[in-house]
Amino acid sequence: MPAHRHVVPPLAEKGHLVLDENEMREWGKELGRASSAPLLITLTGELGAGKTTLAQAICSGYGVTEAVTSPTYALVHRYAAPRSPVYHIDLYRLDDPAQLTNIGWDDMLSEHAIVIVEWPERAGERLPEDHLPIDIDYAAGDPDRRLLLAG
Repeated sequence: MPAHRHVVPPLAEKGHLVLDENEMREWGKELGRASSAPLLITLTGELGAGKTTLAQAICSGYGVTEAVTSPTYALVHRYAAPRSPVYHIDLYRLDDPAQLTNIGWDDMLSEHAIVIVEWPERAGERLPEDHLPIDIDYAAGDPDRRLLLAG
């Protein structure tokens, strides 16, 4: 896969943004509109930081019309979009990168699709270097805003 760092919306590349939930949703929609498959997007952050919220926004901007829900228990959700499928993967419950084989990891990454991964650190060395990393953290002193580090 070629590098896709150019899809990061303005003001975020190699930097950070402090956003409230509505702003984060709009930023995610813009990222989804600017994205093209194949693309692997990784979302890192603590529980409740907004990873699924951002994944929902990216999917919406990319053209997914069905409800996007957390794949915590299913591990993988596949959504249809006009340009390509979108896979939303949550690796939180995995104990070992070897378990990625059981969810079809290699097949999803080789498909012409957008792949959004929550808890990507659990993929270990099986996480390709060529991906768009987005870290989400709580903004200091403001529980309603999030710090996004992208690119």
